[in-house]
Amino acid sequence: MWRRACDTAARCIAEAKGYNEQGWDKYHMEPEFHEGDQVLVSTLNLNNLKGPKKMRDLFLGPFTIIKLIGKNAVEVRLSEEFSRKQSVFPVSLVKPYFQTE
Repeated sequence: MWRRACDTAARCIAEAKGYNEQGWDKYHMEPEFHEGDQVLVSTLNLNNLKGPKKMRDLFLGPFTIIKLIGKNAVEVRLSEEFSRKQSVFPVSLVKPYFQTE
């Protein structure tokens, strides 16, 4: 009986995993960044910016991508005022910059 319960649980978990993968793959698009692209960087983890948190911009930039580090991180060229900050960001905290006229 214990073995049958374990087999049933494993089968249900596998079915749920397959269902969730289909839902994820249906709408998820891998971000496509290239060296030289202009991007905006999230201020989510930049704690020591001036002013109250709720008055700060959500994204800073645009900055230029210097190097791709795998498919999950990018290195950007930061301006002088952010020269002491880490220049590598995960792609989840970076979004493409589209210049408006």
